[in-house]
Amino acid sequence: MAKDSAKDTAKEGKDAAAPEQYGDVVGRLEGVVAQLEAGTLSLEDSLKAFEEGIKLVRRGEQLLNAAEHRIELLLSEEGKDTAVPLQTGVKPPALPSAPRRGPPSADEDVPF
Repeated sequence: MAKDSAKDTAKEGKDAAAPEQYGDVVGRLEGVVAQLEAGTLSLEDSLKAFEEGIKLVRRGEQLLNAAEHRIELLLSEEGKDTAVPLQTGVKPPALPSAPRRGPPSADEDVPF
């Protein structure tokens, strides 16, 4: 039965147009991932599901890029602010750690 639903999903991915809403893309992608993780698909169906997943990831990127561009336009037109492009893969600066005071006192060791 799982194979039948996998084949149906693979057909839907082939026949259905790419979702227009980001939430729909994520929902369909989660379904594809669940099918692949279940390990019940044949090799052919797994490849089809993987292909659909790649297409969904690319569509999600397109939607996010379009939203980012729209936000940049809104900020530059209405707020007169200069929009800074989003930088991916950049780690935020580390927060300073609290200074250590030494071993805890007997009062600090109380669990409540």
